[in-house]
Amino acid sequence: MLADAESDALHARVRALVAAFQEGREGPEPFDAVAVDIARFQAERVPGIARLHRAAQRDPRALRAAHEIPAVPTDAFKHVRIATFHTWPGETVFRTSGTTLAVRGTHAFRTTSTYDAAALAFGAHALFAGLSEPPAAVVLAPPRAEAPDSSLGHMMQRFVERLTSTPPGARTHFVEGDAIAHDALEARLDALVAEGRPVVVLGTSFAFVHWLDGRTRGATPLPPGSRVMQTGGTKGKSREVSPGELRARLASALGVGEGSVVSEYGMTELSSQFYEGTLLGTAEGVHVEPPWARVVPVHPETLAPVPFGEEGLARIEDLANVDSAVAIQTQDVVVRVPGGFRLLGRAKGAPPRGCSIAID
Repeated sequence: MLADAESDALHARVRALVAAFQEGREGPEPFDAVAVDIARFQAERVPGIARLHRAAQRDPRALRAAHEIPAVPTDAFKHVRIATFHTWPGETVFRTSGTTLAVRGTHAFRTTSTYDAAALAFGAHALFAGLSEPPAAVVLAPPRAEAPDSSLGHMMQRFVERLTSTPPGARTHFVEGDAIAHDALEARLDALVAEGRPVVVLGTSFAFVHWLDGRTRGATPLPPGSRVMQTGGTKGKSREVSPGELRARLASALGVGEGSVVSEYGMTELSSQFYEGTLLGTAEGVHVEPPWARVVPVHPETLAPVPFGEEGLARIEDLANVDSAVAIQTQDVVVRVPGGFRLLGRAKGAPPRGCSIAID
């Protein structure tokens, strides 16, 4: 129970940072202070993380900044349980799509309270920005009941419940099994256009590709203020579509500006998400971080941070990952630019990943 109490205290500190962000005030304590305390807690409770500290010749008690924390590779989530707590009936488990390898990455959560708070706060800021009333929701992904171990499905469901307004009985999800419910989706879009209320359309890139490829009608211009969130790539699957082409096609089909088609970047191994900041005034393709997470490009061999403007592998420090790994090492290539970072794709030789390609 001591570990549970320590976990609860760390979660409360992270949620205090989230609350400060929502209220537009300075956080109650520095990022690094929270990061190193979480890292020490994880090194004490997770044998694999303790071994990682020893291999890096780092003493958790001597940590002073987040960049000193050894990062856990995302592939480790495929082979070992990375959790500060023992398996228990109340835990939530998210799994990677499993479309590229037989072994699926697994991320266990003792509680999703901090995940939910962080997702809602930053989603409201970066995706729902500027809306004077809750929009209607349209989701091109399976409902939560059909994909209970999908972190993306969980996040989208929270958005539908907390950030949108949907009448009882109205349909929100339009993927049935592995197929798009084309007729039902088009009928719902027509009804929302008639209502004149802004719409937020949430979906994976490949779901959008399949929907657009299957359309037999012209554009359905959504009401002013509508926007689209698309996540994941299409590289390596049956049909590859460039981000620019997909953005243009979505904007044309739904009658929104290309700046209202917002890319989300996240992964099962994280508890935080990143968004293109186009609705916040950044350049197209530039993703922004919440104050409780950092994306640091590092050299692929030394894992040392590279200078501003140089490409590197994304090391992500996510304070909301209280009960797993506060620092993870990905195979995604990124570069820091003014206002945030650009996602350049997977490192050469790395397998494609993500929930977008599961629908293919």
